[in-house]
Amino acid sequence: MSDNSRVVTAKISEEVYKEFTLRISEGERGNFIREAISEKLQKTPRPDKILALEERMDILENELEQVRKYLSELELLTFAHCKIDLHSFCIDETDRKIIDYLMHYKGATTPELAEYLKSNRWIVLNRLQKIQKASKKKLGKSVIDYYGGERAGKKKAWWINQEVINEDE
Repeated sequence: MSDNSRVVTAKISEEVYKEFTLRISEGERGNFIREAISEKLQKTPRPDKILALEERMDILENELEQVRKYLSELELLTFAHCKIDLHSFCIDETDRKIIDYLMHYKGATTPELAEYLKSNRWIVLNRLQKIQKASKKKLGKSVIDYYGGERAGKKKAWWINQEVINEDE
């Protein structure tokens, strides 16, 4: 053993120990363990490389989001007379019902939507926020907005963003 070596102690189950002593001869066990550790370390990525990759991924995601935003703005300018399909931001029937209700009434409070869906208002709020976030990420602007003040007789309500959907009803 060289001077710069370190001693490592490990607990292993009785079953693994018996298999280890059965397969590896007494003089070779130290080498076997050292080689096993080296092989495992070769397969395990280094934390600094992972951190660097995560940082690069964040940069790429931000740049991709900007590109999507620019493309959506270009599409909105190019196809200004077309409607945006609000249901494209829905993941299930509950989201579709929320969008349908908002389209019909032009806006609604979270408790109104919860009563309509016969659901918990926190679940409805979570769904509204997901729709808002998904549309903002895809279009650069959200298709629904929350307004805390009073508007059309409702306070603290969610509204369809007329500017984005360009409805001609």
